[in-house]
Amino acid sequence: MAAYVRTVKTASGATAVQIVHSSRRGSRDIEHIGSAHDDVELEVLKAAAHQRMAAGQDELDLGLDTAAGMTSNAKGPLPITSSRMGHLADALARGYQALGLEAATGADEVFKALVLARIIEPTSKLDALRVLQEAGIDPPAYRTVLRRLPVFAEPSWRQALAAACAKHTGLGPASLVLYDVSTLYFETDTGDGFREPGFSKERRLDPQITIGLLTDASGFPLMVNAFEANKAETTTMLPVIEAFMRAHRLPDVTVVADAGMISEANKRAIEAAGLSFILGIRIPDVPYAVQTWRRDHPDQPIPDGHIFTQP
Repeated sequence: MAAYVRTVKTASGATAVQIVHSSRRGSRDIEHIGSAHDDVELEVLKAAAHQRMAAGQDELDLGLDTAAGMTSNAKGPLPITSSRMGHLADALARGYQALGLEAATGADEVFKALVLARIIEPTSKLDALRVLQEAGIDPPAYRTVLRRLPVFAEPSWRQALAAACAKHTGLGPASLVLYDVSTLYFETDTGDGFREPGFSKERRLDPQITIGLLTDASGFPLMVNAFEANKAETTTMLPVIEAFMRAHRLPDVTVVADAGMISEANKRAIEAAGLSFILGIRIPDVPYAVQTWRRDHPDQPIPDGHIFTQP
């Protein structure tokens, strides 16, 4: 049985350090040491892997330790007792607190730990515990995570997070908000009424869901909602906007969107809800107001920012 250290790039961009035990028969046993996010962490994990491979083996006494000023009984490199991505974990925790998420969640440590793990290395709930350990954070028990998940799925929990985000951005009645949708697919063959096959921009046949994200003008997230995959994208806009207005007690909003997000049915629904909209759309002919301006101002370019209004 031969063993060697190898590095593998993960989907999140980190570098996984592994010990591969291979036999002449072709079978292999892979031992995962950890994932590094910079060169320093990579060298530490490589050193730890080599130490683990050499565990229980004596080293030749070449006299190097004595020459370096060490006692003759000292052998090998100094042991690595622990490692911690302290700066990364502390910075993320500080940002979590500054956004008001700690207060919004009642200082729930399980939710905070899952959020930090997801940012450091997007992975499964079970593997998130490994990520937390590598970051020097004491992870919760997996049974505790499963017990808390129903609480995190409550609409009131999501509303509290949305309220904290809106407070951080200083959202007001005149604020500009942006809305778009995307899809998330699941590696399963059967749907369950919510995760269903639908229109996929990636041309996948797997069951998926539609995610609607509302942000401020800078792209900071304000609210997220999930819909069935077979629900048309245009029909997701009004429910998100109405939920957003209720959550933040906004009396009126103006929807600004391109033609792809607002269908004729959407227009009627928005007007029926008492809201107004600005729609970017191609028009086949030059409007009368523009023709009149050009006639009255021959050979002049239209000033930047000029607004034409026409019933």
